[in-house]
Parts: sequence; structure tokens; C-alpha cells
Amino acid sequence: MYAITIPEPGGPEALVWDEVPDPVPGEGEVLVEVVASAVNRADLMQRQGFYAPPPGASPYPGLECAGRIVESGPGVSGWAVGDEVCALLAGGGYAGKVVVPAGQLLPVPEGVDLKRAAALPEVACTVWSNVFMISHLRPGETLLVHGGSSGIGTMAIQLAKAVGAKVAVTAGTKEKLDFCAELGADILINYREQDFVEEIERATDGAGADVILDNMGAKYLDRNVRALAVNGRLAIIGLQGGAKGELNIGALLTKRAAVSATSLRARPLGEKAAIVAAVREHVWPLIDSGHVRPVVDRELPMSEAAAAHRILEESGHIGKVLLIAP
Repeated sequence: MYAITIPEPGGPEALVWDEVPDPVPGEGEVLVEVVASAVNRADLMQRQGFYAPPPGASPYPGLECAGRIVESGPGVSGWAVGDEVCALLAGGGYAGKVVVPAGQLLPVPEGVDLKRAAALPEVACTVWSNVFMISHLRPGETLLVHGGSSGIGTMAIQLAKAVGAKVAVTAGTKEKLDFCAELGADILINYREQDFVEEIERATDGAGADVILDNMGAKYLDRNVRALAVNGRLAIIGLQGGAKGELNIGALLTKRAAVSATSLRARPLGEKAAIVAAVREHVWPLIDSGHVRPVVDRELPMSEAAAAHRILEESGHIGKVLLIAP
């Protein structure tokens, strides 16, 4: 098969489309023939040499895919050769085939094209686990999503609205904010022109955001704490603004607030399987019914992964960028 390899860390040009051995499924795993994968910022970090795959995972980038099961390993039940699936991966999505633990498989939702299903697993699992399983967003509460037009952001808007929450988003252009509004966002904040702390305070009559989903890390840490409501929950899922910041514990105590920081990739298989099962139970019916949909900016051939990485680096997208296998 062919896969995107990274012989040496570097810029997008470090991604090489090359022939590699086919993977072989082991106990509790299936082999999926990949139809499409999606690009995540974690892939960019891996390419740069900053985010190595967990031990035993595929060395190739790609944290989600969609395709068809072509082989089943020992101990797999509930799935059969020929099933169309999408999957949460620890790596290997940028390839012709990938081995997947059976607990990380999801059926393709009703009405969703197989290729576009590749845009769902990582964002659905990230949003559901952080916003709902950890931060317990409830109907009537306010969710602030940084990067509202990203893949994560577009999923968070739709899921929060589906459970009856109010949604605020930050984005850097009017086009992106307008798209967030089409998805249901109530409070639109241009982070280049507005202070999100002031805007959240104004929009909530001084109450603040009950839950904040943050992809920036250190750069926004102090302002995120100031923007939280009493009993607020800050969920950090990215470090685009740096890894080290100063946390005002006094402010947290005053607000009885909480800060969590999580990633999916390195979690034990059992934890990932539990998240995938929760997504199948709670999110998939919303997609089947059309209340939530994948948001895809564009599709590129998998061999052009370097171009896809440049698009993400320039933030020139809304939703997900897909890589289509030959």
C-alpha cells in the first residue's frame, strides 16, 4: 500500500507519499481499507517532530478515517468484512489501509457520504468527551468555543445547540463568524477586533461562560478564567498559544471553577472505547436525524497532504479538510 511518511521532521514538504508494507490486524482489531482521512492540527505537530505516536501505533499521521473493513482479526464481534465504517485512530489514517481496534469503530451515519464520514470521529469524540462527559454542559448554560469555525468548533456549536445551550464563538473573520451563526452560534466575537472577556460579560449580563472549550492554552489562560461564570468549567484541548502560563488559583477559588486538560491519542484503549460508545449513543442519532452534520471545507488527494497542511497552517479553512485515498 501507499502512505504518507515522515522521513525527517520539518515543514509540509517533509510529507512523502511512499510505498510501505500493509498492516496486519491483531487480537480485537480490524483492517480498514481507507477511503478518506481528515487533517487535524495534531498531524501538523507530528510532522514537525513534536507529537510522536503512542507506543505500538502506526508511524504515519492521521487520527481518523472512513472506509471498509477488509479483514478481521481474532476476537472481533459485531463487525464484518465489507462493513462501511469510520474510526478514531492513534495514527495511520494517511494510508491505503489502517489497523483499528474494534472499540474505536463507528458505523457511517445515515445520510452521510462515506468520504465525509472521515470528518466525524475525532471532532465528535473530542467535543463529547470534553464538553459533556467532563464539563457537563447543561441546557440553558453558555458555552464559549474558541476557534468556532474549526472542525472542533463547528461540531461543538451544533452539539451544544442540540442540547439547548447558548453558544458563543471566537473567530478571526466575518466569513467564519457568519458561518458559525448559520450553525446556530448566538454570540459572535472577532478576536482580532474584540476582547472576548468583555463580550462574554456583556452578552451574559456579567454572568460569564459556564463552559469554555479552548484550543489556545497559555495565551488565553488568564482571560479564560476571567470569562468563566461561577462554577464554570474550562476545558483545554490545544496549545496553539503556548504550553506554559500562570494560573490565578485565587480567581478559581472565588468562582469555584475547574480547569481540565485532555487529549485523546494516548488514552488507553478502554477509555477511547468508552468515549466512542458514548458518541455512538448520544451523537450519532443527532447526525442520523440531520440535526448535526459534518462540515467539510474541501477534499484533496491523499498524495497532496502537504497542501492540506499548508491550508491548516494558514487557517484558510472552515470545518475539516479531507484527504481522499486513490
